[in-house]
Amino acid sequence: MRRPAALAAVALALGACAKPAPVAPQYQPTSSVLEVVATLRQHLLDDTDRFEPARDFSGRNGYRASLMRLESLERVHAESLRAGTLDDVIAFAKARSLERLRAYDLAAANHRRAAERDGPLRAEALRAAALDDALGEAIQIGYEPDRPLIGDQKPEPAPRDPEDAIREFERRTALLQSLQSDASGTPLDPVVREEIEYADLARARYFVARRRLDPDGNVRALAELQRVATQHRESKNRNRHLLALADLYATIAAEYVEARPPESLWFDPAAFQEAVDSASQLYEAVANQDGVPEKIEAARRLEAFLAFTLRVDRDRFSP
Repeated sequence: MRRPAALAAVALALGACAKPAPVAPQYQPTSSVLEVVATLRQHLLDDTDRFEPARDFSGRNGYRASLMRLESLERVHAESLRAGTLDDVIAFAKARSLERLRAYDLAAANHRRAAERDGPLRAEALRAAALDDALGEAIQIGYEPDRPLIGDQKPEPAPRDPEDAIREFERRTALLQSLQSDASGTPLDPVVREEIEYADLARARYFVARRRLDPDGNVRALAELQRVATQHRESKNRNRHLLALADLYATIAAEYVEARPPESLWFDPAAFQEAVDSASQLYEAVANQDGVPEKIEAARRLEAFLAFTLRVDRDRFSP
């Protein structure tokens, strides 16, 4: 009666000592151009204006990852690809990735490389190259020191006259809007809308940067940021726009306290409270949204800002 139990104990002991079977890795290095192209093709028409771009298993931007993998395959399999049968496919895929990364000059060059072969991609590549050229021209218009530069181009100095700046930004936006009909239904459709948003944001940042130089600088800067948040309320960056507006209100409140200490006779509680209420409401609007990455950021900024207001309330004398 004891023999089966003894055999079972021996079997368990042997099983415990045996090495577990190797587990195949979940992800393998990319080994095929068609694998990268197929993955990229799934996201070519994604609305990246309203939603975050697709990401790969590592969390990296999908368009950036596709570009890097194509370049790696070109290096690793240079001998196999020397025949050139996939040159137009690789160039076209790289161009589509570069468009989502705002490298329009490089995208146009790759589209033209793809169009060198008389194949099914030629017509679309030529059309996309022309649009990329126009986008590259448009984003160089207007003052934007942190924009992507082409070649050896240097950032332009800030215009001294705000009206000149407005005219340049309006010219940029008009050029981008004229491209919308040509880009409609193509992978460049959301890209053009994103560039219009970039142009409006660059315009707002210009007035934020020069607000201390003009008598009504704060009012103009606030109006420009409100304009961005209103016109692009469907954008994936809508919460970032609201945070930027809240930050400016908070900065104006802090500057007011520095210029007019709360214990002084020149401190106006109503003017200070107006900036405080506006900043607090905007921070709360973002902090109350579940499932957005800006929720925690807005909550922490609101907490720090309220701590600042408590210090001010301690020192001021309300009428």
